[in-house]
Amino acid sequence: MTVFFSKACELGIQAVLFLSIKESGIYNAEQVSKELKVPKEFVSKVLQILTESGITRSKKGKNGGFYLGKEPRNIKLIDIVEAIDGLDVFKSCVLGFPGCSKETPCPVHDQWGKLREEAYKMLSEETLEHLKEKTASKISTL
Repeated sequence: MTVFFSKACELGIQAVLFLSIKESGIYNAEQVSKELKVPKEFVSKVLQILTESGITRSKKGKNGGFYLGKEPRNIKLIDIVEAIDGLDVFKSCVLGFPGCSKETPCPVHDQWGKLREEAYKMLSEETLEHLKEKTASKISTL
């Protein structure tokens, strides 16, 4: 469990990474849930959010399911985070203090600021294309 992203966001990242390694295919929520070992209803809800944002697309019907809405090289991890959790985690106090700023910092303001900037930078630079090989080996061990 992480404290950085919601469970929905974690699943969204995993599901989109899964779709990226399966390239030209349509996978329904049940297939994705079996691969990632999470409840089908949760997968379906998260993929619907990602479809609304254009990261994934869906096809209705008997052979329907979800697939990437863009090329893997055009989807950054930050896109998925923004679609599901928003970007407030990169703007707010990690300890939850209202009004935390440079002028009135919380006890970990400076340390958190550095970590937050590095995390944002990494998520903004990493594309699904860059992560395909590592994703394939990780999903195969689930």
